[in-house]
Amino acid sequence: MKLPQRHFKFAMKELLEKLQIEEGIAAQGFPLVCGADEVGRGPLAGPVVCAAVIMPRSDIIDGVDDSKKLTAKRREKLASLIREKAIAYAICRIEPQIIDEINILQATRLCMKNAVESLSVRPDFVLTDGNMTLDITIPQKSVIGGDAKCYSIGAASILAKVYRDGLMDEYDVQYPGYGFASNKGYGSAAHIAAIKERGICPIHRRSFTKKWV
Repeated sequence: MKLPQRHFKFAMKELLEKLQIEEGIAAQGFPLVCGADEVGRGPLAGPVVCAAVIMPRSDIIDGVDDSKKLTAKRREKLASLIREKAIAYAICRIEPQIIDEINILQATRLCMKNAVESLSVRPDFVLTDGNMTLDITIPQKSVIGGDAKCYSIGAASILAKVYRDGLMDEYDVQYPGYGFASNKGYGSAAHIAAIKERGICPIHRRSFTKKWV
């Protein structure tokens, strides 16, 4: 169904606003701007996942936003479009055992650095969500609430979320009884009750679950 003209203009205005940061950076001589974001810092189980993506600014995708604001069906559709149109993208993960060894903040930094460095095209500038500073030689800037404010960071958040949710669906089959398909590893009441009853499984973060086992 074709959008009414006023709705179309509003949608385009939102998209253009989300490109302001990238356009400003490109105007300073950094045309290839990468957005990077993470998913899974808070769960009791599963890896932390980070995505990095360089999106063309001449062919923008309507609906790119903070992945948490979107339905699963919408995220999957957008992720497919992002992978199709991206100049380059990469998705990396850090497993629970490493998270336990170096802590979640350092694991997230490492994961995001790995994602940026795994891109097939080297970016000129990197934008990260929140206040994450990466150990990279590429110029970078962190953006508080970047997944909602910045087009490329929003695209990265969608890629990371869809990948991690799919992974947790697979773990639900491999490790039944914890409800990973529904809680995605987060500490729901049912998930915590399952840990108390069954103990932890190989994908649980021991540093996050030690008070229940």
